[in-house]
Amino acid sequence: MTALSPRVSPRWPLPKQDDWSTPFAEVLIQQLDLRSGLTILDIASGHGIPAFYLAEQVGPTGTVVAIDASRSQVASARAIQRGELPWLRFDCQDMRAIPASLPTFQRITGNLSVMFLRPNRFEAMRGVIDHLAPGGQVVLTFPSLGTFDSIWRRIDQEMGRHGLVIERERLAAHVAERPSAAEARGWLERLELERIAVVEQPLEVVSGSGQRFLQHPLLRGGFLDDAYECFEDQRLAEEVMTRVSLDLESMTPLIAQRCAISGWKRSVS
Repeated sequence: MTALSPRVSPRWPLPKQDDWSTPFAEVLIQQLDLRSGLTILDIASGHGIPAFYLAEQVGPTGTVVAIDASRSQVASARAIQRGELPWLRFDCQDMRAIPASLPTFQRITGNLSVMFLRPNRFEAMRGVIDHLAPGGQVVLTFPSLGTFDSIWRRIDQEMGRHGLVIERERLAAHVAERPSAAEARGWLERLELERIAVVEQPLEVVSGSGQRFLQHPLLRGGFLDDAYECFEDQRLAEEVMTRVSLDLESMTPLIAQRCAISGWKRSVS
């Protein structure tokens, strides 16, 4: 959907070395109607994927305000920016409580953002859409329900072998809490957005077995930690998770679902 005039290679491309944020950002940009001069609010901006890219594309006649609740992430993004792209601003703000002082924007983007709208994702989404200008577009991405299902099944199987009833219930609750593509579409419909589009694209994540699996920078921080939290006894957690990690063959391929949701706010007549 992105329609940009031909130009030289961007100075701020999506980082090729990022195996998680960049693949999700690519799906976001595919759905985004992007052109020079736009005003964009980028939520859950992290260290700037895709805020830097968006700012370069809208150019100095546009504006990008990128917000994140993490002070360290905002500081990291500002350090990368180093005075470049002065129409791009990184602020420390919680996207679940965007201040009324922020204006409305022609576009709202959020890469890997939807999962951070909890605990009440719909109400948080309503607050985000309040800052979308009439006729504007929102595009958000997230790993949807079904992401790494093979891992969750194998962990549940191993918990069952150990007779762990409470831990299995907690794991099931963790998995069920992850938003689905259909649920996200329902939010946009309830908010009466138009031209709603929801796409899912698979992404394979490669990992070794054993400690390479358990300490994988993506799998551990974003997913496996949820499984560890299901245990009261962390020694038992290590035993179960180690057995799981040594059975990588039964879980591969490790597939994440890159979901992008998009909608347009009705124009004022």
